[in-house]
Amino acid sequence: MKRYLFIDRDGTLIHEPADFQIDAYDKLALVDGVIPALRKLQDAGYRLVMVSNQDGLGTESFPRDQFEGPHRLLRQILQSQGITFEAEHIDESFEGESRMIDGTPTRKPGIGMLLPYLRDRDVDLAGSWVIGDRTTDLQMAANLGCSGLRIGADGLDWNGIVDRILGRPRRAERQRETRETRITASVDLDRAARPQVSTGIGFFDHMLEQIGTHGGFALELRCEGDLDVDEHHTVEDCAIVLGETLREALGDKRGIARYGLDDPQTPSRLLGQVAIPMDESLAVAAIDLSGRGVFVFDGDFARERVGELSTEMVEHFFRSLSVAIGMALHLKVSGENAHHQVEGCFKAVARALRQAIARDEGSASQLPSSKGAL
Repeated sequence: MKRYLFIDRDGTLIHEPADFQIDAYDKLALVDGVIPALRKLQDAGYRLVMVSNQDGLGTESFPRDQFEGPHRLLRQILQSQGITFEAEHIDESFEGESRMIDGTPTRKPGIGMLLPYLRDRDVDLAGSWVIGDRTTDLQMAANLGCSGLRIGADGLDWNGIVDRILGRPRRAERQRETRETRITASVDLDRAARPQVSTGIGFFDHMLEQIGTHGGFALELRCEGDLDVDEHHTVEDCAIVLGETLREALGDKRGIARYGLDDPQTPSRLLGQVAIPMDESLAVAAIDLSGRGVFVFDGDFARERVGELSTEMVEHFFRSLSVAIGMALHLKVSGENAHHQVEGCFKAVARALRQAIARDEGSASQLPSSKGAL
């Protein structure tokens, strides 16, 4: 099937001047990074379509000949670099005066000019994207049934656009060496694989494996620690390194769900929280990847140790992990079997994390925050 990139012109391909009209050659300036980005996207199989509102084009306020010269030069520059737009759809109406096609406005965010793409069964709209610098472009994406990406001060640059569409690998590796521990860790958030963990503490290895398995990402972690003293440094430093690695892999956090809440695939008794039962035990976790390290714990374990792991280190592990990632984690556990309680905690946190790091392609360029930063 055919996948399209419906791309705005002014503010996206070329800089938009203060008067909003590219009506002279000296106003024509390409947006940084647009040429290599379009070539990569075109090479990946995407077809390019230009969609632009040009207020009053052909009227006294914007004579057509003043538009055609710079636009022709833009087309020639792109073609000289091997970039071909399959079609151009330009609406010439003033705001509030849109033409209509089959009862649909042609002016963005209307999709009247793009109805043939909706009617073509060979077009993969779900796999297509709208790229522009305004909220109207994102609204047009929603009207088309595409994903939308916003470029500019409130969105991404062209490198970021390519990363989002072609999939920037959310991978990271970290190393940490102190007098007490030597740790290496790596994660790939977009690939599921059998976890590879070795810390010298068998039960702790098993718990870390739950994070990778139920978190839905590839995890490798190796630790050599001063276990001749006790397990404290090993557990704490593993939490720090794992958290830092996850934080790095998440990057700027654009497009993620942010919150680890319940979904139909997760056993849950409390709305807005992931609840994992293990026989008589119940662990409940809720996550916010807010950038702020906060941990709240409620529960008592049935005994002091499970294998070689002290149960008091479970709370300490999650506190250190929360600070290192920069997340608010609320964790509650009840039950009578300490093994079940601890394992339930790790599984609940992993399941909540799985949902929080998931990408929402419908808002791939958006930060899930009204503040504009996480």
